[in-house]
Amino acid sequence: MDQTDLMEQFIQLAKQHYPEGFDKVILPPPVFISMNAEFILIDQENAIVEVKFPVPESSLNPFGSMQGGIIAAAIDNAVGPLSMLVGPINFTRDMSLKYKKPVRGDYEYITVKAALTEKKGRRLFFSAEVMDPKGTLLVSAKLMNWIID
Repeated sequence: MDQTDLMEQFIQLAKQHYPEGFDKVILPPPVFISMNAEFILIDQENAIVEVKFPVPESSLNPFGSMQGGIIAAAIDNAVGPLSMLVGPINFTRDMSLKYKKPVRGDYEYITVKAALTEKKGRRLFFSAEVMDPKGTLLVSAKLMNWIID
């Protein structure tokens, strides 16, 4: 599937998941667009998404690596859409990142693979991995989202 087809697939899945109040949801999210994110994989059955993010010069720190907060935003931009497909309206309540290697400025892009690992009461637990273009693990993350009443 091409990028347009995957975005349309996501929007249709989200619309099915949130039939009431969908008109108040902005899809794709403005932040997803501003980060030039692209879906690579949407697997609702297995609760996995993979998203590609470019590494623009504007995201680099003084050492030529992607700034940690931008990496966290990329992770949140992969988990966010997945969270819309696997549970009621929710938000990121806790995010823990483990940086293993820097996201170098000479990478054309990174990919973030996010997966739902557990549902427990009002909590949704996710894991995420940030990889370079060769598939090397750079950052791992654990997130907990809170389901709104």
